[in-house]
Amino acid sequence: MNREVQTTNPNAGAPATRDSEQQQPFVVPPVDVFEDASGITLLADLPGVAKDRLDIRVDGDVLVLEATASTTGPQNMELVYGEAQVPSYRRRFTLSRELDTTRIDAQLKDGVLRLAIPKAEEAKPRRIAVQAG
Repeated sequence: MNREVQTTNPNAGAPATRDSEQQQPFVVPPVDVFEDASGITLLADLPGVAKDRLDIRVDGDVLVLEATASTTGPQNMELVYGEAQVPSYRRRFTLSRELDTTRIDAQLKDGVLRLAIPKAEEAKPRRIAVQAG
């Protein structure tokens, strides 16, 4: 496999907090990365994350995923004891310059984020016709 995506430590160089949240460690979501001639597809497991609690951004050649899961209990009931924690997810990737980050397609369904990152046209394999001379 061509190493199009390189994972990096999600907590390196940044505090594990958001502006208004208490200090809370990030969970590194598991991902699968697939490659074909047109680009890569990244699948990240983000259980409990809603679209409005997901932040995806590209800064230079770094792709950053940040999300916070949300859970709701039964209506008209107060939580007396709970062991489930609401995780904040964070993962960073260094992307190859062969990828076109301006055309990333992101879809979130059933707790799985699917990012399709196409290769730039000049990076795609192409056939060269040979002419008989």
